[in-house]
Amino acid sequence: MQENRFVIKNAPFLRGKEDIKSIMWTVVVALLPATLWSIYLYRYRALTVILSCIIFTELFEMIFLKVRGVKNVFEKAYDGSAFITGLLLALNLPSTSPWWMCAVGSFVAMLFGKHIYGGLGNNPFNPALVARVFLLLSFPSIMTRWTVGINLTSQTFATPLGMLKTQGLSSVSNLDYLKLFFGFPIEGVGGGSIGEISEFAILIGGILLILRRIIPFIVPLLYISTVFVFTWIFNLIDPIKYASPFFHMVTGGLFLGAFFMATDMVTMPITKKGKIVFAFGCGLITSLIRLFGAYPEGVSFAILIMEALSPTIEKFTKNKKFGE
Repeated sequence: MQENRFVIKNAPFLRGKEDIKSIMWTVVVALLPATLWSIYLYRYRALTVILSCIIFTELFEMIFLKVRGVKNVFEKAYDGSAFITGLLLALNLPSTSPWWMCAVGSFVAMLFGKHIYGGLGNNPFNPALVARVFLLLSFPSIMTRWTVGINLTSQTFATPLGMLKTQGLSSVSNLDYLKLFFGFPIEGVGGGSIGEISEFAILIGGILLILRRIIPFIVPLLYISTVFVFTWIFNLIDPIKYASPFFHMVTGGLFLGAFFMATDMVTMPITKKGKIVFAFGCGLITSLIRLFGAYPEGVSFAILIMEALSPTIEKFTKNKKFGE
């Protein structure tokens, strides 16, 4: 079976010194601050989820590569792409996730998020996001079971976004935004998914990727800025009902999504104009879901929707040939 059918038809054509393997492992390094901080806060629970997701994604990667008849299975399996998918999936899960849910998520990510389309380079959606949304819709009670960092009891709490959605603005008006930004635990407040506990840790990794030119700065910048501006407008309209834009900056998976998932080089548009439209759309949909949707968080849904629209965006923002 032909391994790679992904063809870029529109300029610009990207060339660089980095190969796929080095790019993938650079992203892994960029995720280390958030990963290590989550392990410090959630101890063995976070470590168990992270290791489970990585092991299962690597296992399913090898199985599906073998089924597809790809040569050099072990070499392909360790190019870093499956490792990143497993790590990103883990960072999108609660620390209380059971091992079997990590296995189910890994299976969905590798089959329905990657190999069913022909493998790396052909997938229209981020595999980790496909798995996260599947798990959220299939096991909502487990996927919304949050604990406080360094609290290894079975007691769970709502996240700030969840509190805002169900209890109103008064329930989050006294939260310490600096603690939320740096990822310090707040008593009585759920920390959220493993990877969204510290925006500061995510920002460190994101800056590394920008400096290494692994990701375009315009996508996370415009994504986050759109959420800020849109939520700020509604906060000005009705400050009693809608939270401050700074609240939306330090809660949920906005930074994780903006820096590490919306910037997937396979699924986002290639053109500069396309990236701008894509990032703006992600920010707008995220804001709409947070403000008016049934779910407290909209990052995963927003990115998947815009990834579905990515080919259309690419079509209408492609560079015209000379004379057209």
